[in-house]
Amino acid sequence: MRRAAGPGAPGGAAAAMTNVYSLDGLLVFGLLLVCTCAYLRKVPRLKAWLLSEKRGVWGVFYKAAVIGTRLHVAVAVSCVLMAFYVLVVK
Repeated sequence: MRRAAGPGAPGGAAAAMTNVYSLDGLLVFGLLLVCTCAYLRKVPRLKAWLLSEKRGVWGVFYKAAVIGTRLHVAVAVSCVLMAFYVLVVK
């Protein structure tokens, strides 16, 4: 009997998805988090609403925003390098 190709089968829908737990997937997620939080820090209403806590789970967003604003040149260069890697190399 032949089985139908499902999401877990080779060549199915799962083969086209990106692995979240790979190193490049985690780097992309981290860069997007830092860039998004740094952008939200520049919006006054969102800064007061989202980035007011400095501790706990919400403090992660505050710390990512601080990293994004203080190291903006390094974050921008790493975003360009990661985009080149994802689009060309991978």
